Amino acid sequence: VQLQASGGGLVQAGASLRLSCAASGGNFRSYAMAWFRQAPGKEREFVAFMHRYSGTPNYADAVKGRFAMSRDNAKNTVYLQMNSLNPEDTAVYYCAASATIIYSSRGNPTNYAYWGQGTQVTVSS
Repeated sequence: VQLQASGGGLVQAGASLRLSCAASGGNFRSYAMAWFRQAPGKEREFVAFMHRYSGTPNYADAVKGRFAMSRDNAKNTVYLQMNSLNPEDTAVYYCAASATIIYSSRGNPTNYAYWGQGTQVTVSS
């Protein structure tokens, strides 16, 4: 499956952005999807996850209550609605997919076989 992320940009603190990740070339419904982010000089960090069998997203503590992940199987797309952005959210955001991941491994980026190219989110104070 190929993933294409989009929607990043430069915003001020408190603003909102919605990221999209369009999938092609595979059976989208068979993939668990996730969002990760990576700030300069830091490791790739788990942000959000949706299992292929469940519509209930799971979030990292740092974004819980501010970010919302959703998926539209008809459009082969996942979204990340980001509200109340702050400078600590500045990073390149990546979408990822796995056909085999188990829930307990959702936070480890090495467990995802497919990655989008990343989209830059910059939040100014």
